[in-house]
Parts: sequence; structure tokens; C-alpha cells
Amino acid sequence: MLRGFTLLLAGVLLAGCVHAQVEPASEASMTARDKKLLANAPYAKASIPQAFQRAIVKYHRKEAPGTVVVDSDARYLYYVLPDGQAIRYGVIVGEDAQSWTGVAKVGRKEEWPGWTPTAGEKQRLGPLPNHVEGGPANPMGARGIYLYSSGKDTLYRIHGTNQPEWIGHAISSGCIRMTNEDVIDLYNRVKVGAIVVVLGPKSGEPRVAAADFGHN
Repeated sequence: MLRGFTLLLAGVLLAGCVHAQVEPASEASMTARDKKLLANAPYAKASIPQAFQRAIVKYHRKEAPGTVVVDSDARYLYYVLPDGQAIRYGVIVGEDAQSWTGVAKVGRKEEWPGWTPTAGEKQRLGPLPNHVEGGPANPMGARGIYLYSSGKDTLYRIHGTNQPEWIGHAISSGCIRMTNEDVIDLYNRVKVGAIVVVLGPKSGEPRVAAADFGHN
């Protein structure tokens, strides 16, 4: 009991050391098409808990600026900035059986990508169309950031979502999902060729709140 209380207290103290400056969602990075499609999105506007809203935070790991780091345990994605800082975004991550860890590179990027469900997704999720064109109803959302290893597509992506209410949860087929506003922001920052690190279990920051590396 005492050990459990000590761990809980340590987690609270660590959480208190994070000084985050929330970056308000901005339309400055959006295209005219983005604004038009998102104005008529076929999903309810979600109220994202403050713990998962985009923020600038202190960053203590050693990755170089421009690197993307995904902490699946905590449901956070970090875009590393200079001077010991990062932009932290709340994300949806893969279910345990669908999760992936490792190092990849951004092989390509696409605005409003289409979605082609894999055979595994069709088997797991039930009847799905062979292809869905890009748009706000598409599970890929507003942007796709495609991850490659050894020059080959891993089939894992960082992308938007048509289910923003699930930010902070582990429900995807493996991919890392972000709100469409956040993925547009990240897309405009991250470069093709950038390193993407997906941390294994219990190797990231302590999780301080309830929160695809895969195919959707």
C-alpha cells in the first residue's frame, strides 16, 4: 500500500513539473479547402481534455529538433524543438494487439488522403469499402504522414481522424491519429525524411491523464 502511494505521489509531482503553454488552434496553417471541408465535418466538435490539447512543453530526451516522438503509453506525440522544448499533441494510439514500436522516417506526406482498408482491417472490423476518397468523413482525416523503413512503406501512418472524441485513447488499428487541426499543424512543420520514434511500453514519460501505428 505504501509503495503504491509513493508511486502515485511521484507521478503527481512529475506531472506538476510540466509547464505547458497551450498553443491555440489556428486557421493560419489551413488552406481554403481545409476550411471549407472542416466547416462541414460530419462529426460533432469534440471537447478535447486540456491534458491532450496542443502545448509547448519542456522536453528532456535527446532527439534532434525536427524529430517526431510518439509516447503511446501516455497518448502523446512530440515534435522536438530547439532549446529543450517540444510541441506536445494528444493522440489516439493503437490497441495493444495492433501497436507498433520502432524507428522510421517520413517517406511522404499527403493532404486529404484516401483510405484503402487492408485485408486485416476488413476481417477485424467487418464489411468495409475497398477505397474511401479523401474528405472529412474519411478515417484518414485532413493529412497523412507516411512512415517508411529501409525505403519501404511500413503501412503505418500519422494522420487525422473523423473521431476526435477518442483523443487520448487506444482504439486504432495501429496508426497514430490526431485531430484534423493538430495533424495540419504537424504536417506543416515536419519534413520528408524526418525521423519518427515510437517508444515501447513504459519507455516514455509518466502518464499524467486518462488519455494508427497501423492502417487506419
